[in-house]
Amino acid sequence: MKNPFGVNPQVLALALARMSESVGNSFLIVVLPLFISSEFVTGNTFGLTEVAITGIILSLFGFVNSPLQPFTGRLSDRTGRRKIFVLFGLVLIATASFSYSLAGTYWHLIGLRVLQGIAGAFIIPTTVALVNDLAEEGNRGGNMGTYNTFRLVGFGTGPIAAGGVVGAGPYTLPLVDVTITGFDAAFYFAALTASLALVLVFILIRDPDIETREVETTDSGGISVFDQSGEQLLDPVFTLGVISFFMAVGIAVFATLGDIVNTKLDQGPQMFGLQFSAFVLAQILLQAPIGRATDFYGRRVFILFGTILLVPTTLVQGIIPSTTLLWGVIPNPWLMFFARFFQGAAGAMVFAPALALAGDLAPEDRSGSTLSVLTMAFGFGVAFGPLLSGFLVELGFVVPFAFAAFLAALGVVLALTQVEEVITPQRTIPFVG
Repeated sequence: MKNPFGVNPQVLALALARMSESVGNSFLIVVLPLFISSEFVTGNTFGLTEVAITGIILSLFGFVNSPLQPFTGRLSDRTGRRKIFVLFGLVLIATASFSYSLAGTYWHLIGLRVLQGIAGAFIIPTTVALVNDLAEEGNRGGNMGTYNTFRLVGFGTGPIAAGGVVGAGPYTLPLVDVTITGFDAAFYFAALTASLALVLVFILIRDPDIETREVETTDSGGISVFDQSGEQLLDPVFTLGVISFFMAVGIAVFATLGDIVNTKLDQGPQMFGLQFSAFVLAQILLQAPIGRATDFYGRRVFILFGTILLVPTTLVQGIIPSTTLLWGVIPNPWLMFFARFFQGAAGAMVFAPALALAGDLAPEDRSGSTLSVLTMAFGFGVAFGPLLSGFLVELGFVVPFAFAAFLAALGVVLALTQVEEVITPQRTIPFVG
């Protein structure tokens, strides 16, 4: 099958499955805080505020799945199988999503969120490794970009619909004359989307040919920090992981500052939601074409330009509330939207090309463990960013954004000095050389 982005049909099926699962999983970003603050959840908070409990429960997914990803990725390498790991993770996701409807205490929610984190550790590195296995050097960027685009469509769609599903409850099921709450409907829907993803993977996905993949059992599969060839200081995959972590922190510092942003920009929560989703919108529009472009022009140039663009687009988010820049032409709330959008464009230039470059570097029998370095780093960054901003914002609104911009600047240095091209670009970008 030929298409403009050179996407393998199985990668497209896997992308559709991840999109379905991401819709339901991202539902919980909106639904869980509402559920926690409702009368349906009770129990001992051990002196913590409701907001703190909410932050802990939401962050658990990233903090649980991220450190487990190298282990599940390596295990899938050793067994030569990916599909069974994805199916097992989807079963856990569906089970946990349904079980939220039975939860009544904070401890129940913590336990289910941990279970979802374990499920993510089975799904995330193995699906990316599957994409890498199914792609070829000449179309790896296009496959990675398309896969990430569909996943982000699901991630961006879920929160938009979640509030409406909860608010429209309770629902009466006519055939059985049973009434369910809006929360139950949201949890059932999340379980349904995971189940749909399970069916898609079970029917449409098959493991790549494993007969030629000899796994070296003597290899520990650990993460290398320093470059063993001696050509540069840091291992290139580790470097790409660090850059991905810095990028994810810069994205996520915005997430916990909703009330402060709304107050400073004199806007409502709907505008904040639009600003938050601007990053995802840019990723949806640009990941696939940028990924495909890296197949022709190389990966490194996009990673470098992306990290450079991350610095101003991250820093300016902390400056906009106190500036009258373009006042009377573009109101500050819309300036924030455009800053988030261009930050998303920068992220699109970093993550999909970084995954493709890591795939180029990965030995044939270790794509799971290699690519898990990047997915783990991104997951840690998304979980660490909100906690970081929660502390640093006490020093001033601009401080968390300035710190994240500083990390992005370090990423520029790493991209310049520690990242090398692996494939030979088919074409040259005119203004680069």
